[in-house]
Parts: sequence; C-alpha cells; structure tokens
Amino acid sequence: MNHRYKSHRTTRRTFLREGACASLGLAGLVNALAQLRLITAAMAQGLSSPSYKALVCLFLNGGNDSNNLLIPAGDPASDPLRADYERGRSILAIPHESLHSIAVPENTEAFKRHHGNLLPAMGIHPLAPELAGLFDAGDLAFICNVGTLAYPVPSRQDYLDRAVPLPIQLFSHLDQISQWQSSVADKPTTSGWGGRAAELLHASYNDPASSKVSMSISLDGMSSFQTGTAGDLIQYIVRPDGSLSLSGFDQFANDGIPYDAAINPDGSYKNTDPGKRLKCFDDIMHQAHSNLHEEAYCEIITRARATEGVIGAALTGSASSGVDFDGIFSNADTRLGRQLKTVAKLIASRSILGNNRQIFFCQMSGYDTHQTLLGTHADLLQELAGSMKAFRDALQALGVWNDVTTFTASDFNRTFNPNSTDPATAGSDHAWGGHAMVMGGAVRGGRIYGHFPSLKTGSAEGSVDTGSQRGQWIPDISVDQYSAVLASWMGAGSNELEAIFPNLHRFDDPFTVASANMNFL
Repeated sequence: MNHRYKSHRTTRRTFLREGACASLGLAGLVNALAQLRLITAAMAQGLSSPSYKALVCLFLNGGNDSNNLLIPAGDPASDPLRADYERGRSILAIPHESLHSIAVPENTEAFKRHHGNLLPAMGIHPLAPELAGLFDAGDLAFICNVGTLAYPVPSRQDYLDRAVPLPIQLFSHLDQISQWQSSVADKPTTSGWGGRAAELLHASYNDPASSKVSMSISLDGMSSFQTGTAGDLIQYIVRPDGSLSLSGFDQFANDGIPYDAAINPDGSYKNTDPGKRLKCFDDIMHQAHSNLHEEAYCEIITRARATEGVIGAALTGSASSGVDFDGIFSNADTRLGRQLKTVAKLIASRSILGNNRQIFFCQMSGYDTHQTLLGTHADLLQELAGSMKAFRDALQALGVWNDVTTFTASDFNRTFNPNSTDPATAGSDHAWGGHAMVMGGAVRGGRIYGHFPSLKTGSAEGSVDTGSQRGQWIPDISVDQYSAVLASWMGAGSNELEAIFPNLHRFDDPFTVASANMNFL
C-alpha cells in the first residue's frame, strides 16, 4: 500500500497541484479547470471526430449491504471464508445452497492480500441471477472493498490510533454520498467528479456547433455527482417518462395541459387556447429586458425549452433504431428499469443530442436497511439485476455495447453483524468499504478486482474491522482510484485526472501499480 502520506518532502509538482486545488470548488480549482479546458479544447482542434462513449452511474442510495451481494459460497466445514461469513452474518446469512455460483478465474488476485492462496467459491444473491449471468458472460466485474478515503489506512491499528486523517463524518449518509460523488473525502466541496470530468471532456470531445444538450443528464433530479465548478455546463434533468415540461403544459401533471393541445406535429402553435398561451409565453421569453435578473431568467427558460425539444425529438427518434425497448425492458418495468430504458433511448438518438461524450446519472433509493434486511434487500437486488441485464440487452441491440460503461456507487456498505436477533426484523447499520460493479463491453469482465476483505470482526487476527465486533470494513480501494479508471476510459489524460481527482496522488496509481488490482477497463 502507498505510504506517501508519511513523508514531509514536497516536490514542486505536488506543491503546484495541491496549491491549485487547496480551495476545492472555489477560485483555485475553478481557475485550474478553466485553464485545462482552454488547453484541451485547443489540442482538440483539427483532430478527427472522436468515437462515442457514455458513462452511466447507478447510485444505490442509502448504503447497499454488499456483504449479501457477492458472497462466499463454499461449504463452511472446509471453506474458512464461508465459515467466517456464517459466523459474522448470523441470521442475515444467505444459505450457500441457494446462491448463484460464479466462475472465479484461477489467476484472481482479489483474495491474496487478506486470504493468502485461498481461492474460495463465490456466489451471487438468490434473487439476482442476472448478475451471475452477466459476470460469467464476461460483461460485468466486481470491484471489492471500495470506499471513501482521505489517505490510505494501512491497518486496523492505524485507524484506531487515528494515525492518518479520515473522511469527514465517516458514517453519515449526507457526507458519504457527497464524498462518493465528489471523490473528495477530506474537505467540503461544491462540485462532483462527474461534473468536473464533463467540463474537461466536453471541451475536448464535443463540438459546440453540434452539441444540443448538456453532456451531463440526470434521470433522478439534481445530483452532486454532476455539479461542475464553473456553472457553464449545467446538468439537464430528464424523468424516466421523458423531459420536464413547463408547469401547466405537463402531460403527467394531474390537471396540466399536454403540449399536444398547444403544438402541432410540425412544431407550430395550434390555434387553441393552450397554443395561444404557449406562444405568448415564448414571445415574452424572447424579448430583451433591461433588468439583468429578468434577462437571465428568460435565457434560462428559453434554453430549457430548446433542450426539452431536443430531448423530446431524441426519445421519439429512438423508434427508428428498430430496437424494441418496451420488449427488452418488459421484465424490468421498475423505477430503475424505466430510467435505464430512457438512457438507452437517448443513446440510440445520440446523433440528435450531438455529443461524442455523455454522462448519465440514475438512482435507486431504499438501501437504508436498518430493518427487514433480508426481504427488502432481496427486492432491491432483484430490481437492480433485472434492470442491468435489460440495459445490457438494449445496448447490444443498438450496437453500442463497447461504447457504454455502467458502474455502481453507494453511500457505504453496512455492518457485517446484524442489529437484532430476529431474522424477520433484523437489519444492518452504517459501515464503510463495500463492493461495486462495473458493466460494459470495454470492461474486463468475469473477474473480481480490488481486494476482498477479511470477514473477521473485532480484534481477530487479520481483521480490517473498524469497530469492536460490528464488521465495518476499512477500504482497500479509494473512491478516487475507482473513479479515475472510469474517467480515464472516457478520455481524461493524466493532467485532467489530477484536476478531477485532486487527492488521487495519495494512493497507489490504479494504472501502474499491479498490487492495486484495478485494471478492469
């Protein structure tokens, strides 16, 4: 593990980098990113049009208990990892006979750090067979024991002694969501790594003349993940049902008037009361105003109306792809499934959106399983697995499977030990390091990356548990390392990565240090 945080020697390169990012989200980082945008945009001039790539974030809000996602599947009588699992999980343990076994390659490195030469049998939750199928098909990989880190924590004793700085408010939902989405664990920040990446990649890869919509599109409201530093690349919010409409013309509102009553198929205004009202509104928005606030408001509304039209055209135009989206997602008609179906349609119409790089944000809620974990978590994983499989099928049908990478993130893992002795009501509480998934044609799938943690709790030999007996795993892999591999695949170079992830230099380089075991793309 990288121990560079113990050194007080500072190189000129490190001084300049840390100085530029010292006021993260304020002048230092804004200026650094602004200069990089100019540089990368200039370098992009004259280059041939880049191929399309999209990144899709699936945020599992509430803290996914990944202890019951990727599970030791051996016989506890002969498999020490399975024995530790059953001992620690107690009434929350999933019977090994009911798991969907996965084929773990013999050259897997993920178990060596904490388990030596053991290569245990592994399985997936009983209600997530699609994930096992995706893994065995080489379409999905697991990244083990990822979490927010300010610096590497070499051992449990270092954690107990507070020998290294730790993330702010380590077990708080709000803070850990912010840190996962910003990739900055040691100070408050007002931007997300997806937003910072978009600001740089947009300048390099997207042609302003053809780009008709923001590079950052959220399917579940405003996200910290897609918030930038400069405010000139604002995330655009789309509902699973389509674009957000003007109030009063929203076909999904209880008493709203659908645009069908105001707009003709050719885009002209109908000679109806709704049509006249909408034309009047648009005319007002296009007028010049001496008041700066009024002018800014009109510009925002006009831009939103134009973008809404682009999104609407893209969703309508997706039918020409010949892909049966409704059929593919027929078994994934869930909130997440509908979000991913809309993402698939927008990707199908990427020529209408006009971007060569796109970042999407989707979200599932309900993972805060302090109670009834076994039933609630099973339902959540069933929805997640079905939605991911349908999304894979849609991307393959569109011929863009190699161009889209989907990844999961969550507040934190949950305690290994249950919080009750009643299996009907027991849950698990806030913990730390957990397992993430990455899916896509560019993913080196069918493998397990990172380092599967020891499942021993408390002060037992080899334990990476922060607490006395709860099972809160100290992460081996930082969010910075995990996210940097994703951003690099999108096209971020070394200079861009330093700006997007200002703390990345504190950790083992995920691209060059083999022991990090992070070459999943």
